[in-house]
Amino acid sequence: MIKVRQLTKRYGGFTAVDRVSFTVEKGEVVGFLGPNGAGKSTTMRMLSCYLPATSGRAEIAGFDVFTDSIRAREHIGYMPENVPLPQDMRVDEYLAFRARIKGVLGRRIHERVDDVCALCGLENGMERRMIGTLSKGYRQRVGLADAIVHEPDLLILDEPTIGLDPNQIRQVRALIRNLSRHHTILISTHILPEVEMTCSRVIIIAGGKIQAQDTPDNLRRRLGTGSISLEAWVRSPEEVAEKLETFKFIDAVEHATHEGWTTFSIATKKDLRADIFDLAKREDWRVRELSLNTVSLEEVFAEITEDSV
Repeated sequence: MIKVRQLTKRYGGFTAVDRVSFTVEKGEVVGFLGPNGAGKSTTMRMLSCYLPATSGRAEIAGFDVFTDSIRAREHIGYMPENVPLPQDMRVDEYLAFRARIKGVLGRRIHERVDDVCALCGLENGMERRMIGTLSKGYRQRVGLADAIVHEPDLLILDEPTIGLDPNQIRQVRALIRNLSRHHTILISTHILPEVEMTCSRVIIIAGGKIQAQDTPDNLRRRLGTGSISLEAWVRSPEEVAEKLETFKFIDAVEHATHEGWTTFSIATKKDLRADIFDLAKREDWRVRELSLNTVSLEEVFAEITEDSV
């Protein structure tokens, strides 16, 4: 659905996007992540034909976005970070206007407006409201409805939940999950739990360059398993820590004691809970907790991008 090769964008002497290459297959939901100024929005604007590249190539559904942009745009539904909406039009008027611009014809315009209003929760009189009277959350819904009104194959969503409160974020997230059943989606967001819940693959960009691209699980494995928490009643926490540090794959052991119970934080590259439990039985430790703390996508993101900030 998306094929990008050596895509570059320069502004004078500043390189915003530096020879970026990646693909997105049909049916995928891909998170496009990066710190502020990493080149995310610039890349998405080039893919959606809003911005020309300095060099490189990009194709949408087999159509070059620079030499055959009209055909490429037919397959794209683009929602920018700040959706430009007219304040003095009704929701249904605006969506009908946008449908006509995007090539939807005749009676099909009203059918599509009804369909996207239903899908995006803009029913029961909401479609008759003036856009200027809507909350931020409902304006985002209008932006999503606009992006899908012409039934595109691909949705490019740039920070779709920016500025929303927690309830609105959950509602828009549920809407995006619903849309993912029928569309390929490339989504840029700073809300990493949202990526973990909705995206099958992640592309991380920093300093204008792709730093990593893989599934969330595989990216987490880069930093190892994470840590193991062991809470036990032992005679000598120092001796226990020394025994734990003899295990292969354990990097470090820290401990703290409170009211007789010692909590050991064990940094490890592998899930060793079974081995630690066997050791605890042999040594007759009274174990109250033995749990695995996996690496979060937020930690992976920080590790990969920290040098570019």
